[in-house]
Parts: sequence; C-alpha cells; structure tokens
Amino acid sequence: MGTVVSIDVRDPDPADPRVAAAIEATAAWLHEVDGRFSVFREDSEIRRLDRGELTPDDCHPDVRHVLRACDDLRRATGGAFDVRRHRPDGRLDPSGLVKGWAIDEAADRLVAAGARAFAINAGGDVVVRGEPRPGAPWRVGVRHPADPALVAAVLEVRGGAVATSGLYERGPHIRDPRTGAVPRDLASVTVVGPRLGEADAWATAAFAMGAEGPARVARQPGLGVLALDARGTATWSDLVDGLLAR
Repeated sequence: MGTVVSIDVRDPDPADPRVAAAIEATAAWLHEVDGRFSVFREDSEIRRLDRGELTPDDCHPDVRHVLRACDDLRRATGGAFDVRRHRPDGRLDPSGLVKGWAIDEAADRLVAAGARAFAINAGGDVVVRGEPRPGAPWRVGVRHPADPALVAAVLEVRGGAVATSGLYERGPHIRDPRTGAVPRDLASVTVVGPRLGEADAWATAAFAMGAEGPARVARQPGLGVLALDARGTATWSDLVDGLLAR
C-alpha cells in the first residue's frame, strides 16, 4: 500500500499469546492485501484487472467488495471520490479506500483475539481502541502541511479513526475526478469517524472538492472534519471541537 504500518498494543498483558499471534497473523494478512491491491506491483490483481487480464469475477472476493464500496462512495460524494478517475495516469486505483479498509479489518482481528487497547498507524492514518493508560485518551497529531516537524492540531481519541489527505507528502497525486484539476483550495483535510475506510475516503473526496469539501463531510452522520486552507487557516466541525487538545 506504499506506506509503513505500526501496531502499538497497550493491553495489561501485550505478550498474551493470543494477542501476539493475532499481531503476527494481521501483519501477514496486510502483506497479502498489499499483494492483491497494490498499484505499484504489476502482478497485483488490481493492476491485472486494470489491464483487462482479469474480470471482477476472476478476482478475490475482497477485490469485488472493495470495488462495490468504492462505487457506493462515488455516488455518495457526487463523483468526488472516483477510483477510476482521480489518478493523473487514469489507472484504476482504489488506494483511497483500501488502506483504511485493511486497517479496519486488522483492528477487528485484534479485538477478536482479545486486544482492547491499541493503535494502528498506517502512514499517519490511525485507528485506536481503548486507552493507552487508564484514564488517558490516545493523542493523535495532525501534521502541519507546511512543516513536517510541527503538528497543526492534536486530537484526543478513545475509539475510532483519524485520516488526513493532502498533497504535501506525495505531490499532486490527487485530482478532482469531476474536472481533472489538482485541488489547490485546501492544504489538508482530516476526517474523524468510527471506521478508517470511510474516514480516509471522505478525506480524499473532501480535499478533491476544495472549499466546499469540509462542509460536505460535516453533514455526514458520525464524521467530523478539520481543514487547513491554502493560507494555513484552520476550521473544524463540532464533532472535532470536542476532541481537540487545548
């Protein structure tokens, strides 16, 4: 998926054999997902599907599930999230959903194994459960788009997901699928929600929408948004206001 994933377990006994085994199995599964969905590997199912070497029916059920979810998001965002049109080269690229979906699945696997307090960080997009220590929330920093050594905000979260989209890390890799233009109104968009797949996809869509994007996210049930515009001015929704460290 073109990024680094870290798993931080803070349960009273993080060496619990069930949890330790689940971490190992989850890491292996994430590599399997990468092999299936990577747009950087020519032998992945997504690349082969894009080249016409496979049909959706030939692909793993996870591929069909993700592509259906992407179609649902394309309709929900009015075309601002479109896995077939947001890359400059026009290739099929469901990465805007896949990473979040995969990390959600990883979190579910850890919970099923008995883990109750953990954070999974995938290139700055984060899922957390429980508390890192009794009475304390997880503190999730939102990188300042103009300076990687600074944070623009810190969110205090005890359960859920935080995802950020912008151009500062990978250059102009996001385009508005509706116009083909690289968005310039916003420096970054951070979305908070119960599931990372949805939060990550809406962060990408809101960034592509430009100035109208944050308000669109704020109207979605269960989602909060923090946006920095091109001048560095921050705005946030009521849900995020309750999470901001003061």
